[in-house]
Amino acid sequence: MIKAVVGANWGDEGKGKITDMLAQEADIIVRFQGGANAGHTIVNDYGKFALHTLPSGVFYDHTTSVIGNGVALNIPVFFKEYNEVVDRGVPAPKILISDRAQIVMPYHILFDQYEEERLAGKSFGSTKSGIAPFYSDKYAKIGFQVSELFDEETLREKVVRVCETKNVVLEHLYHKPLLNPDELMAELMEYKKMVEPYVCDVSLYLWNAIKDGKEILLEGQLGSLKDPDHGIYPMVTSSSTLAAYGAIGAGVPPYEIKKIITVCKAYSSAVGAGAFVSEIFGEEADELRRRGGDGGEYGATTGRPRRMGWFDCVASKYGCRIQGTTDVAFTVLDVLGYLDEIPVCVGYEINGEITTDFPTTTLLEKAKPVLKTLPGWKSDIRGIKNYEELPENCRKYIEFVEEQIGFPITMISNGPGRNDIIYRS
Repeated sequence: MIKAVVGANWGDEGKGKITDMLAQEADIIVRFQGGANAGHTIVNDYGKFALHTLPSGVFYDHTTSVIGNGVALNIPVFFKEYNEVVDRGVPAPKILISDRAQIVMPYHILFDQYEEERLAGKSFGSTKSGIAPFYSDKYAKIGFQVSELFDEETLREKVVRVCETKNVVLEHLYHKPLLNPDELMAELMEYKKMVEPYVCDVSLYLWNAIKDGKEILLEGQLGSLKDPDHGIYPMVTSSSTLAAYGAIGAGVPPYEIKKIITVCKAYSSAVGAGAFVSEIFGEEADELRRRGGDGGEYGATTGRPRRMGWFDCVASKYGCRIQGTTDVAFTVLDVLGYLDEIPVCVGYEINGEITTDFPTTTLLEKAKPVLKTLPGWKSDIRGIKNYEELPENCRKYIEFVEEQIGFPITMISNGPGRNDIIYRS
């Protein structure tokens, strides 16, 4: 059976912890999209880790971690991360890399930086990890698949051809140093040595695993609102963040994905630019940011302070719907224990009318939050294992959110550790 773990919002919902937890029962964990531009923070018996490319199942010796064809694979970053994990006492994870995955080239990262510089105040808030140039090249059909590393002659011809077009842009648009095909080729041969032991036909491997009745977990990056089709375009990422894309980015039949666990935070946070209706500022935001997550709300990849806001029922209802949610995992609920009252965004006022449906970006920019205030529970809920033992106002908060979004909250995370979880039927 295949389960997908995806985000309902802007990313940073706590998917890493949920994946790490569900990986106890899984045989195979697959990353199916995105690259090293967003991270998952995981706290377990080995310590605290920020993973960017490695799937969150690498901490178990019974699992195989797979890089799917939909991933933007930055090979040096991947192996640096692999070595760091092993150096900290984690048993060497079993890794497979799709022969159809594409490679983040060194120039993708440069182009990302140059373009953000060029756009200056109008930039997209990129993490400068090369993701937009990578996916642009993939769909312009001038990307490099892992499989191409193993045909040196054809690869060299393509490297020369691609450098010619890239150098025109470097010279005339960015006024930056040109690419050298020989240097690039040498780098790619280094990449080949690194990936060679792990490359396989991943979709065939997964097909056989499905037939053998294996438990497979698809791990998404970022969340619904960063999807290029259904998110807050253009302030989105460059690959689809939806569970449906898991079938494509891993190469599995869509009908095999039986459970879609959508992770939702008990308040809102976002990294990067774009409309964020329930956003809060000043001391109120600072306090929530300081208390939030494990060690505060700062991006796992960039270290940037996250933008903070109250729970947004409109965005979350939409985010869950577009994912095809079967179960909601509600995270960081323990963080809200300091508040006397907790505002929740239950609607958007746009041009004098109130809606509970998530609009397109132009309307979203005009939206003002409609807030409802719920009483806080003023206590620490960490360590509680049974739903019935949660304070009454805490249960009321969960049930209110559940009713507003219309999807069942079946898991509640009340702390950063792997076992800080409450199951609810």
